[in-house]
Amino acid sequence: MTDFKYYSLADAHLAVGTVVVIDVLRAFTTAAYAFANGASKIHPVSSVEEALKLKSRISGSLIMGEVVGFKPESFDFGNSPTEINRQVLTGRTLIQRTSAGTQGVIRTMEADHQFAASFVLARATAMKIRQMNPELVSFIVTGESMGRDGDEDLACGEYIEALIKGQHPDPINYIDRIESSTVVQSFRNGEMDYLSKQDMMLSKQVDHFSFFLSVQREHELLVIIKNIN
Repeated sequence: MTDFKYYSLADAHLAVGTVVVIDVLRAFTTAAYAFANGASKIHPVSSVEEALKLKSRISGSLIMGEVVGFKPESFDFGNSPTEINRQVLTGRTLIQRTSAGTQGVIRTMEADHQFAASFVLARATAMKIRQMNPELVSFIVTGESMGRDGDEDLACGEYIEALIKGQHPDPINYIDRIESSTVVQSFRNGEMDYLSKQDMMLSKQVDHFSFFLSVQREHELLVIIKNIN
């Protein structure tokens, strides 16, 4: 029987087993739309400097992401599924740096297996893990950082857990928690203006894609790959 544990970004380094790094708003929703629009791979990195250095090494690569929510001037795209969904990325290599999602990947790189997840990938991710039948699944609730409760990510993890267990959860009960999360409440109060209503709408498209995202090693680099069950 599979056990399940949950970690915040701060204690992500303690996670073992099969690790699912969750970032609903917005890193791994953005990554999913990038793959849907043709991206071939995504290299997650921890810093702006690392992203720029890697771009100089990989011909034709593009950088997406944010620092404290906003796109650095040196990046090609922000951390926005809306923006990425307008791009033609066929065959392109992307580099992604965010304050939560990619940090979670970096901090759990010694896991047995790694997945990057959000609501748009939830069922496909769960079905893959259910096939694997691991002893332990560790969820990284990356939104629980920077004074946020991360409930949108926790809800996604709990939804994936229910699916792995073979249950039939009503996704509405989980995606409704995006609206009640502290990050969205701050947005509604006029803060966090790097978010948009369209970003949130795309992030709520539960089980939208039939693929999942695994994290693998490519020489000395980490790489996020699109996979189909």
